[in-house]
Amino acid sequence: MKQLVTAFFIAFISLTAQAQNRALPDFTELVEKQGPAVVNISTTQVVRGFGRGVQPFPFDEDDPTSDFFRRFFPRQPGMPGTPGVPREFESRSLGSGFIISADGFILTNAHLVESADEIFVRLTDKREFKAKVIGSDKRTDVALIKIVATNLPTVRLGDPGILRVGEWVVAIGSPFGFDNSVTAGIISAKGRSLPQENFVPFLQTDVAINPGNSGGPLFNMKGEVVGINSQIYSRSGGFMGISFAIPIDVAMDIQNQLRVSGRIRRGRIGVVIQEVTKELAESFGLSKPQGAVVNAVERGGPADKAGVEPGDVILKFDGKPVVNSGDLPRIVGSSKPGASAPMQVWRKGSVRDLTVVVGETPEEKAMARNGKNPRSTEQAANRLGLVVSELSPERQRELRISGGLLVEDVRGNVVRADLQPGDIILALIARGESSEIRSVDQFNKLLAQFDKASTITLLVKRGELQTFITIKGLPEKKAG
Repeated sequence: MKQLVTAFFIAFISLTAQAQNRALPDFTELVEKQGPAVVNISTTQVVRGFGRGVQPFPFDEDDPTSDFFRRFFPRQPGMPGTPGVPREFESRSLGSGFIISADGFILTNAHLVESADEIFVRLTDKREFKAKVIGSDKRTDVALIKIVATNLPTVRLGDPGILRVGEWVVAIGSPFGFDNSVTAGIISAKGRSLPQENFVPFLQTDVAINPGNSGGPLFNMKGEVVGINSQIYSRSGGFMGISFAIPIDVAMDIQNQLRVSGRIRRGRIGVVIQEVTKELAESFGLSKPQGAVVNAVERGGPADKAGVEPGDVILKFDGKPVVNSGDLPRIVGSSKPGASAPMQVWRKGSVRDLTVVVGETPEEKAMARNGKNPRSTEQAANRLGLVVSELSPERQRELRISGGLLVEDVRGNVVRADLQPGDIILALIARGESSEIRSVDQFNKLLAQFDKASTITLLVKRGELQTFITIKGLPEKKAG
């Protein structure tokens, strides 16, 4: 009897082990086949400025991640940080990418190659190539770069539309510069909308993504790329269990436009919208919260000409359901400018069918084929080293602001003040007085009033948030 019980337990343990082995995925074959098509991307940018205030490490002193940088990248004598010493130094960044064609086309993130003076691509066989930017789109954070090579290994592309929440996925990239690191997890959610990222239905995963993974591929278990790892949600600068990837079908549409024309064409209809809450749905007589309620309609715009009115709830556009308000910008943006699209709206208790001729979003300040922002290079920077432009009345209405200047490019000393392209300067505060910023000329005249020892504060709108940025010590006034 004892021998029978022992044999039973041995058999039970063996079966349990086999079941566990079947349940746990094996990524080895995927990594062996697809890993060679994943590349390390490093960029350099020459930054001109003064040593005072330059941060040699990208994290706060109390951030545990900063200890990593001190251990592996210790400050050298003469590094930026010596007070008051004017100098040039190289700003470096690391990231990932993947080869989509044997003749050297590579997909990566736009934020990785933006403003880079040099881009280098290193393969798993240690070969290194200098790359050029074919085109880049900030709104989707997709960039297409090219190296001169042939017979390169390439990835296979999958369909993110058939991904299921809970499905296993794998990331390969270069976190902190460690080439071809492999991490795995599951799809946590699909179609995520992020602030100021209205054109991408992000894939949310719990795959470990860290600085350096940006631009790398996200694979399904068939070894097909389903996304480009782009962002993480973090309070520390490191991985915290939430990461976001750009679906590969979105990225491939962008790269195709960049390869053909070097720019992106997006549709627009000229409306300001908001989410339909449960309370709004009840007041409008909708059976459930759905769609996008129209707050304002641009006079003379495509929606206005189609008969859209404030208070309408857009339920469908071009045959696609608008479940949440964030769906509408993506659907309209992917529509071809000039095309006629059917639109279904809810108005005063009933459904109405309209037809709108899709307009075109003004060309964005994306990088052109030479990797630089053509509009910015044509404009001179002001005293702070900023290239700024005035917002159109339409854009002001969309943002619900009066005035403001868009930061198109950041050059020179002001880099240390944490201003970024895309920021909107709303006001300048100094000497106890606040001035709303309404034009480039007014802003430059205000800056001219201060000497080099002055301290000024800018009220800046960044995404949905507003923040104050203080600049201590201004560059000398330009002669003439």
